[in-house]
This record gives sequence, structure tokens and C-alpha cells, in this order.
Amino acid sequence: MLLLTAATGIAAASECTDCHNTATPKIVEDFKNGAMADDVDCSNCHGSAHTSEDDTDEAKLPTPETCVPCHNIQKTQFMNGKHSIAWAALFAPPTTTDQPKELMEGQKGCGGCHKIGAKDETGWDEYEYDTASCDNCHTRHSFSAEEARKPEACLPCHQGFDHAQWEMYSTSKHGVIYRTEGDTWDWSLPLSEAGNNYTAPTCQLCHMADGDHAVITSWGFLGVRVEEPDQEWTNDRVSVLKAYGVLDAEGNPTPRFDLVGAAKLARLTMDEWNAPREEMIATCSDCHSEKFARNSLEEGDHLLRESDRIYANSIETVAALYSDGILPEPEYIAELPSYPYPDVLRFYDQATPIEEDLWLMWMEYRMRTFQGAFHANPDYTQWYGWAPLKETAVRIKAEDERLRAEATGAAEEAAEEAESPGFGGIIGITAILGLVLLLRKRV
Repeated sequence: MLLLTAATGIAAASECTDCHNTATPKIVEDFKNGAMADDVDCSNCHGSAHTSEDDTDEAKLPTPETCVPCHNIQKTQFMNGKHSIAWAALFAPPTTTDQPKELMEGQKGCGGCHKIGAKDETGWDEYEYDTASCDNCHTRHSFSAEEARKPEACLPCHQGFDHAQWEMYSTSKHGVIYRTEGDTWDWSLPLSEAGNNYTAPTCQLCHMADGDHAVITSWGFLGVRVEEPDQEWTNDRVSVLKAYGVLDAEGNPTPRFDLVGAAKLARLTMDEWNAPREEMIATCSDCHSEKFARNSLEEGDHLLRESDRIYANSIETVAALYSDGILPEPEYIAELPSYPYPDVLRFYDQATPIEEDLWLMWMEYRMRTFQGAFHANPDYTQWYGWAPLKETAVRIKAEDERLRAEATGAAEEAAEEAESPGFGGIIGITAILGLVLLLRKRV
């Protein structure tokens, strides 16, 4: 039976490659160079309905379910991690659907990384590719496990403006060891055995301990936990959650609260937060003492707390400008779940420059402060995170004072105009005085 199956697979692969050697030769070359070519053929992933150039639409596009027959454990783990929710998280912010489709569904922008999230096979008439997820890390069609174990596999998505983990890691001491010694490591080893071979941690070694595909972190993308034992931090976090539109102006949960939880953008309970933290401490303790690992991660927590203190103050500053009528109501006020609080999840689609600064505080500088700390990069934490965070807070305060002074000046000018007779009144008074003088002369 095995021989028959293998023979059938070879025959099917041959039928595909006869055509695709001409149509897509590099895809064929990649597939043949990969380990999967020894066990499966094209039809295992793409089905058998497509048999000629006249029925290419019949080729099945893989999803994570396609991988289940051979990789059920990894698929189950993946679905329990944050990557599987990435597509849903992409559409959680209110302005995603306002962006050019090429950036989202077309995957030329945010969608290019969020495509790792699980999605069904429907609704792809215009953008029909990338319903799969596994190939984000195991590049098709070689699907190399060795490639996916290297830090560079994470680089396309975890770099740049709002999540510069690659820059943080690659210029940290951990990253420098990898860059100078990594070519001597045995990348064929599964992650469960790699720790004895590597001389420094990699993204995968820390975030996929023993090869577990359920990638998750304590703080999540938004850097918040809803349940908070620190009361002062709780007060600041209420302001932060209002700016996320997760709580309304009175502090009550909005419909977005459930969305954020389902998309794993935040941790709702301390138990949910503690579980990945303890796993990370166990991983760090393979090289460091548990005390050092715990203290180091707690220092990152403290920097996030200090960042939230500054950020919350700026949020309240902007909210007060709306409350006091100094900033005009935005055109999209009906879409704001927490008005007069601004909505930073609108990202760069803000109504005023001061709100653009507030968005930058969150998306760029606050992120880089705590993420830089967790990736053991002091320079990134200090100069790409904390310093510009404080600089932006100063700009927001100065803009607040300017807007208030401008509003006060305008109000005083209006009051003076209301009290004065105005130009028409002056002309009238002058005419009356002239008439009085004329009458006196006649008398």
C-alpha cells in the first residue's frame, strides 16, 4: 500500500511539474528542494481539480487546516497563539476598512503581515492569494523548518515603525552573539534540542519554547492587562483604555472590550498574564538565574508603568481640550466610543495634530520603551522609546497651552466686540453729535 501511495504521489507530482516546470519553474525547484517533496505531492495541498491551464481557478488554496493531516499538533498550538488571531486583529481598529484595500486585503501594507492569521477561503475574489498561514514562516514552496528557526524568519513583520523587535534584538548582546556565532550553530536541530547548541537565544528559542507554535506574550500588542493589582497604575490604565475605546468616558466597557479580548490584543486577567510570564522566566533560566530573569522582566514592567504615567497624563490633556470645547467635535464623533476621549486606534487618521502626537506616543515611543527593555536593548529603550516619549509629552503640553491661550484670546476679543458699539454705532453717534452741534449754531 505504501509503495502504491508513493507511486501515485510521484505520478501526480510528475503531471503537475510537466506543466509547472515551464509556468512556474522556481516554485517547482523550491518544492523539490524541500523535505515535503519526499512525502507529499501538489494535490495534497492544492487538490486534484486543477488539471490544465484552462481550470486554474480550480486549484485549492491551502489554509492551516490543509496542514492538519501531517502537522496536527503544530496547527493546534498555532490556533492557541496570537498569530492565529492576526487577521481578526487587523480588522479590530475602526479605520481599517477605510484604507485602500491594497494595503489590507491586498497585503501591500498591514495585511502583508497580518495574513498569518487564520481565515476562511471565502471573500477572496479580488485578492485570492495567501489564505494560508504557515508559509509566513515556512516560506513556500520549500517550507523549510531550518529557515523558520532562524531569527530572520521573523524580520519581515517584526521590524520598523511600531514593532521594531528585529532592530532591538539584532543590536542587543543576544543578537550580536547570534550574528557573530550563528553560522556555527546546527539549525537542523528541533527547538527542543537547540538550547544545548546555541550560545545565545533567538526569537524562536524564547517565544516558541520546545517548538510550541502557540506564540503568546504577557503584555500583548497593546501593552495592557485589564486586571491590575497596582492601584496607581490602574488609574493610569483607565485613561489608556479609554483612549483605546475599550472603556467609555465613564469607565464602562464598550463593544470594543470584547473585541480586544477575542483578538488577544490585551490580557484580561492576572492568570492570563502570569502564564506566559512564568514560561518566559523558565526559558530565561536556562541561561540566567531565575532571580535575574524575574528582576529583568519586572524592570520592563516598571518602565511600561512609568510610560503609562506620562501617556495617561497626555491623554487626559487632549480629552480636556474636547471637554472644554477648545477642540471642535471631529466629523467622526459618532464613531468614537469614548468621546471626549480621543481614539488612538484610529492610528494616523486623527482630526488634529495634537492627536497625531498622542498616537505617536502610543504606537511608536511607548512601544519601543517597554519592548526595548524586554529585548535587552538599553539604547533602544532609552533613545528610541523613553526620550521621544517625554519629548512628545512636552509638545502636547505646549500645544495645549497654545490652544487654550488662543481660545481665551478669541473669547476676550468677542466679548469686547459685543460690549463696544462697533463701526456702525460709532457712525451713528458721530452723526448725532454733528446734528447737535449744527442745531446749537442755529440757535
